[in-house]
Amino acid sequence: MLPELDEKLVRERIAKRIAMEFEEGEVVNLGIGIPTLVADYIPEGKHIIFQAENGAIGIGPPPAVPNYKCIGAGGRFISLLPGGSFFSSDISFGLIRGGHVDATVLGTLEVDQRGDLANWWIPGKSVPGMGGAMDLVVGARRVYVAMTHVTKKGAPKILKKCTLPLTAVGVVDMIVTEFAVFTIKDGKVTLIEIAPEVTPEQIRENTEADYEVAEELGVYRGLEVV
Repeated sequence: MLPELDEKLVRERIAKRIAMEFEEGEVVNLGIGIPTLVADYIPEGKHIIFQAENGAIGIGPPPAVPNYKCIGAGGRFISLLPGGSFFSSDISFGLIRGGHVDATVLGTLEVDQRGDLANWWIPGKSVPGMGGAMDLVVGARRVYVAMTHVTKKGAPKILKKCTLPLTAVGVVDMIVTEFAVFTIKDGKVTLIEIAPEVTPEQIRENTEADYEVAEELGVYRGLEVV
């Protein structure tokens, strides 16, 4: 069994770890949930261009006084940095489908060892659909998954094969949970970092997918600033 962590700590930990992945000047799209927090933890001095699929680029932090006309795709109040702009949804998806987004960060229900991902429930249920994720995961150059390691009932979310309807096939590059970081390359999953409160054996017990362990397994980065 994995240890229980405070929900706020879990969300911050995952967001801070993913925020370390981007290079200067990259265009990044953030999904709803934990991914929206990533923008809050970009290292000082690094310039990342955040894009929202509902029609904005150059997004800044939430304003001190909420502006109900300026809300990102994740439902969060946004501001625009100098040089940012608003535009129509079709232009926004043109950027995504045209390959102009360097990375996207998505919350996900399941990921499997091929890099397939499922981030929506069966149609007819009272939950959101896949939204713009189906475009983002094939249009962005890199796909990061931000999610808890297991479900609320303790079932693994990193699987041999997804059981829910797929959003896309073979698109995930990195999975970041509150306890581990995995990369997926050429259909091979590799555990590269684990948090100090868990053991490799615990990660193995709570991960259904087949994976290799990096020769130099690292300590989960970013914890010193949590």
